[in-house]
Amino acid sequence: MSPGATNGEAEVGSDGPRQKGKATPDTLKIGCIALVTKDGQPRRAEILSIKETKSGRQFYCNFDNFNKRLDEWVPVSRIDFEQDVEWPNPEKDKQKDAKGKKTTVSKKSQPSKKTQKRVGKREQSVASEGQTPHPFTDSAESQSKPDGEDKANASLEVGATPGVGPDEMELDEDETPASAAKKENAPTFSREQEIEKLRTSGSMTQNPAEISRIRNISKVEFGRYVLFPWYFSPYPEAFSQEDCIYICEFCLSYFGNLKSFTRHRTKCTLQHPPGNEIYRDDFVSFYEIDGRRQRTWCRNLCLLSKMFLDHKTLYYDVDPFLFYVMTTRDEKGSHIIGYFSKEKESADGYNVACILTLPQYQRKGYGRLLIQFSYELSKIEGKLGSPEKPLSDLGLLSYRQYWSENIIDLLLGYAESGEKCTIETIATRLAMTTQDVEHTLQALKMQVYHKGEHKIVIPEKLLQQREKSRAKQKRVIDPERIQWKPPVFTAASRTWGW
Repeated sequence: MSPGATNGEAEVGSDGPRQKGKATPDTLKIGCIALVTKDGQPRRAEILSIKETKSGRQFYCNFDNFNKRLDEWVPVSRIDFEQDVEWPNPEKDKQKDAKGKKTTVSKKSQPSKKTQKRVGKREQSVASEGQTPHPFTDSAESQSKPDGEDKANASLEVGATPGVGPDEMELDEDETPASAAKKENAPTFSREQEIEKLRTSGSMTQNPAEISRIRNISKVEFGRYVLFPWYFSPYPEAFSQEDCIYICEFCLSYFGNLKSFTRHRTKCTLQHPPGNEIYRDDFVSFYEIDGRRQRTWCRNLCLLSKMFLDHKTLYYDVDPFLFYVMTTRDEKGSHIIGYFSKEKESADGYNVACILTLPQYQRKGYGRLLIQFSYELSKIEGKLGSPEKPLSDLGLLSYRQYWSENIIDLLLGYAESGEKCTIETIATRLAMTTQDVEHTLQALKMQVYHKGEHKIVIPEKLLQQREKSRAKQKRVIDPERIQWKPPVFTAASRTWGW
């Protein structure tokens, strides 16, 4: 089975028996299931959308038992019309219409506009975070087992709007009958369910309205790479009619045709992100860009990253954020590898708002460098940091690995010196929040209760795993090379200046 495919029963068209029959490119409609060529093999795929492009009609296909990231726009030539097509079930459509009529609310029952409360970004994020499974719902065994092929596309992402979730570590409440009943009826989320969700949905937001949006860009030419987006990005509608869009890898301007892009490249003089270079070693550089001073560039960066992040919401209001962009250098300039953004003033102490490694640089250790750099900045600030929630599936895996490795290394150092170590000590040394430390220790089964005391132990299995990972040479950030001081902002510079 090709990469990204999952083993299991058919999921496309599993809503019941369907009528079969022949179809043509003109009669094929949304909801049909046809055989579409993918990786040289015919596979069942559901038609989710249809559009007309300059090269002809294209169909957006969701392949059976494949990760949603592998959905794609396909031309007519890849659809096998000699085989029967499964038509949509009309009874299901009628049931949907009936449900829609029943749930219609009369105008009289709707509250007036004056009494309606506008839901702010933070409230929306809280609701989203409450629906997201916690990063550490599975056991420590998941650290050593592959979580599906998603690791091959190791993109990182964190929710773009801040939200304050409940403190899940406060478990010492009194056990009342009501709370006991809630616990019995509370839905569980096992490790198997989590892995299955990572494989099939490609997201952990559990927000179907966001996840199911049809990808509007088919192909992107970015520098010397050709990228195939995973998700919808709010580029101008005219660009959805193009077979390929062209993005300048330095100024991030986007164009619908090659001629306009070529003319732009002859005039573009930018060779690095438009900000201050605050870190450089023999391998990478980091630039700090103020969203208020470089609005257009930061908005273009958000549009680019949205193609690979499923529930990123920040696009237009970039003023309250700082962007830290990691690049690699050659004779032509500094090429973007990835970035993370953070609020200029975070009321919740978040040190990352959104984080991404571009697909062409994934599985090369760059995501770990981005995470480490965010914590090095928190150490300079003298604060404890944590990424915004909800974490995406791949962001979850990357942060989980970073936290566990650093905590184990720190504990081994204390064990060799014979010193005692507490959760607060770990948090201070690593600039992590105590909640993240506790969740990591619990996930790795490193917390035990012995003789009336809570103690931290390191299982032999984790020691062996850590020795194996140490054998692999990994690049790290050198804190001595960081040339940065925490910026100080006035109230006007943290928001729109108009």
